[in-house]
Amino acid sequence: MAGKIVVALTDSEAGRRALAWAEKRALQRHQSLYLLTVVGGATGTVGEGRLLDAAVANAEAYVDGEAERLRGAGIVVETEVRQGNPVAHISSATQGAALLVIGSDFHDGSGRRRGLHGVRIVAAASCPTVVVGASVNEDGRSGVVVGVDGSEISEAALKFAAAEADRLGEPLVVVSVWTPVQVPHMPLLDNDEYLRSMQSITEEMQSLALAGLSQDYPDLEIRREVLSGYPSHAISDRAETARLTVVGSHGRGALARFLLGSVSHEILLNLTSPTAIVR
Repeated sequence: MAGKIVVALTDSEAGRRALAWAEKRALQRHQSLYLLTVVGGATGTVGEGRLLDAAVANAEAYVDGEAERLRGAGIVVETEVRQGNPVAHISSATQGAALLVIGSDFHDGSGRRRGLHGVRIVAAASCPTVVVGASVNEDGRSGVVVGVDGSEISEAALKFAAAEADRLGEPLVVVSVWTPVQVPHMPLLDNDEYLRSMQSITEEMQSLALAGLSQDYPDLEIRREVLSGYPSHAISDRAETARLTVVGSHGRGALARFLLGSVSHEILLNLTSPTAIVR
């Protein structure tokens, strides 16, 4: 189904946060939902098959209950429960989807493994992915923050973020960060001329990236920030009060499409707002 939102649903706090975010978006955008639950496990030991069957039955009951509630709200819903590798099944379900929404409980003690699991899902997805962490209360939050580094992927992230900010009636906060090079025995890299040059180059890059955006979204408020430091830290700091944060799946240093760049990877492991990873 074109334009559907895939929700990687689990009967957990993280899963419920993801579903709540996706439900709100589906109502606002008149999109359909595809609820997918993947039950892991195998039948290699005596009695394990019965446990797996019970887990599948419980998952089906939970998914069907949520689907009935959502249909009552007027949302078109499809459901499916699969068995096997969550990364493989969830990523395959994103083919042709508009968006994937997953929850993250990385900060919840035992959630570290699942948090890293989520990173693998994001890296393998074929569509933009929104990861919803613990901080989903929108009270006092404003703005859509997007990281822009001049790469082709960051252009896609900027377009996604601008459309979201315009739809939400929120300002678009465009953040570009340059990192001073640290080379021993080369004091030239620490002088004012070098620092001014890096700032100017990054400002020019950002201006080129933003060219024409105001024509596409004449009512959109655009706030620009060019900073010195480490990109993931700067973006995460601004994400603490944002309604949504958007970054590309990889920047100029990524090796392949199935690998997350270091910036997006670090942001996902330190979520401070719902975060969209765009490829």
